[in-house]
Amino acid sequence: MQRSKCSTGRIAAALRVFAGGCATAVAVALGASGSAAAQQIELKLGHVGEPGSIFQKSSEEYAKRVNAKLAGKVKVVVYGSSQLGGDKELIQKLKLGTVDMAVPSTVMTSEVDLFGLFELPYMVKDRAHMAKIEKEVFWPSLAPEAEKKGLKVLAVWENGYRHITNNKRPIRVPDDLKGIKLRVPEGKWRVKMFQEYGANPSPMKFSELFTALQTGVMDGEENPFTQIYSAKLQEVQKYLSLSGHVYTPAYVVVGSKKYGALPADVRKVLEDTARETQAFVYATATRDEGELLGKLKQAGMQVNEVDKDAFIAASKKIYEDFGKEVAGAKPLIDKAVALGK
Repeated sequence: MQRSKCSTGRIAAALRVFAGGCATAVAVALGASGSAAAQQIELKLGHVGEPGSIFQKSSEEYAKRVNAKLAGKVKVVVYGSSQLGGDKELIQKLKLGTVDMAVPSTVMTSEVDLFGLFELPYMVKDRAHMAKIEKEVFWPSLAPEAEKKGLKVLAVWENGYRHITNNKRPIRVPDDLKGIKLRVPEGKWRVKMFQEYGANPSPMKFSELFTALQTGVMDGEENPFTQIYSAKLQEVQKYLSLSGHVYTPAYVVVGSKKYGALPADVRKVLEDTARETQAFVYATATRDEGELLGKLKQAGMQVNEVDKDAFIAASKKIYEDFGKEVAGAKPLIDKAVALGK
């Protein structure tokens, strides 16, 4: 009878007959299936971007490429919109090994002070300048410092040029920021910069920003177009001032300890692909900049240029403080500036 039940597909009944051949066959089948599934490594990649952001586009492209190269061996699964936590939580989860990969940006300054180099206003002139800084400053001097903190950087991507939005008035010179409650990312040098300009900056998770602007808890914020538009901040912000005050790289980061346990051939593909994807990131970001500014204008935002010379003049003390307070920063500042000449 057991033989008949198996042939007719009555698996539930067969499973109850533990001593029978059917139960053994089912167990063997399940064991084989579990073994096959165990062979594929699943890697969680987290970021804080909304759908349509450069974070999301970059991460999805990277996952697609890795999954094609390592089909059946590794699967990168992307989690966005702070699904795995905010930037600080993602960094801690990388260290703990509960998240495998992340794409942080400004928050890296909270882990390694030297990453604040990219918080200095008007440091990076353009992507060509950034490429030189990456090669001659970032990889030799910054990446090793991150590794000392248990964080390995696989590649440098992009978050983009940041601009100021608010609901009070157009910002043309630093004095226009006086008294404005401004959300900034979780990094002390961005706070110091806007304090120097006269604003009232407060670090806040990106996932909480829309509501804070909508309710008036914050008057404004500063972000690249891709973050402004994908998070629909144009719905709760009136003015967009094209300050371009900071260019923020993004980084593909893993927790060194857990990452080191992966097979060497897998690590090579993950690293090579992360660096290869940079070209896609830059091309996408460049294209999006023009398109998104047009969309933000169409949404009703009032857009204005700023007096960049006034902002640069107001930034002198920030450079001085960073050079004095952060060990080893002064020669890196000088080198990065020189690479832009």
